[in-house]
Amino acid sequence: MKLRNILLSSAIGLVTSITANAANLTSQPYGTTQDGKAVDIYTMTNKNGVSVSFISFGGVITKIITPDAKGNKENIVLGFDDLKGYEITDTKEGIHFGSLIGRFANRIGNGQFTLDGQTYNLEKNNGPNTLHSGNPGYDKRIWAVKPIVSKGSTVTASLTLNSPDGDQGFPGNLAVEVIYSLSDSNEFTIQYKAKTDKPTVVNFTNHSYFNLAGVKNSPYGVLDQQIWLNADRFLVTDSNSLPTGEIVPVKGTPFDFTQPKVVAKDIRQANQQLAYGYGYDQTWVINKGKTALQPAARVVDPKSKRTLEIATTEPSIQFYTANHLHGNVMGRDGTLYRQADALALETQHFPDSPNKEAFPSTRLDPNQTFDSKTVLKFGIQK
Repeated sequence: MKLRNILLSSAIGLVTSITANAANLTSQPYGTTQDGKAVDIYTMTNKNGVSVSFISFGGVITKIITPDAKGNKENIVLGFDDLKGYEITDTKEGIHFGSLIGRFANRIGNGQFTLDGQTYNLEKNNGPNTLHSGNPGYDKRIWAVKPIVSKGSTVTASLTLNSPDGDQGFPGNLAVEVIYSLSDSNEFTIQYKAKTDKPTVVNFTNHSYFNLAGVKNSPYGVLDQQIWLNADRFLVTDSNSLPTGEIVPVKGTPFDFTQPKVVAKDIRQANQQLAYGYGYDQTWVINKGKTALQPAARVVDPKSKRTLEIATTEPSIQFYTANHLHGNVMGRDGTLYRQADALALETQHFPDSPNKEAFPSTRLDPNQTFDSKTVLKFGIQK
């Protein structure tokens, strides 16, 4: 049976699967949205027992299961037990667990930008600014999912979405494709592609919250986990976490992760930038290298020995210590999620780029194809 024929209707309630060499993809019904749309869940599994699960609602990554140094498997991302959590609770709290973010990730100042002399107004949902494009974002929509015939020991799925002209206030009909793939080398790749029929701006990311120990195994959250960032500079922000346009060296600041250090080491320093973000919630400028795909981050959990390495074609990464989880959200398995229970590492273009000429451009024209790739590699520290 060919890959394109494996998906069965949700109505029959069956699990379907296919194997591409050792890698495997399954799908089954997950639930129904409030307006009656069917949602399916897909799980990619490789020969090492690493698996990634996602749903067609928002392309949300619901679980990433990896083994620790002793072979014990644990889910390393935060989330909910069911669709209601992602559709209702997540929307109310503005968390974006595991979500695909678009049309523009992160903040746009004053909820507006000007392109070719025309000003576009967006929903102001983050103080005076726009965060993750307003509601409903791409993370609250149904994506069309289909498997892709894979070569070698990799399983791949394509998620597509059509975003009409004027959607969220942005110009242009935008055709978006996100490709998820998991290999037997424990690499999970997210590739973003987009085309438009008129000039617009785009900036995509995935908003997974990672805890390499698993939340139930880490009463102190991620504070004891070690992180390295391939970044000598970061973006200064104002009191609303909007970039001022100033880019400064990390050396001599709490934002220096050029040598691996535990999250807790400097997070409580008396620093105005940390105060603005209630912890780490800044954009680091990834050091340029000779190739498009550059190392961006590495996380190590000292107990489980699990590691996460991130490489990307994007110019920056947002490091966020889940500062706005206040223990009022009931997560998976009845767990109350709190500040620093996880960390997000969002590869992306700079926030507010449409309003900052000196920042790398996020403009997309009709004769161009947006193409961005981020690779997450799971492993064990030797």
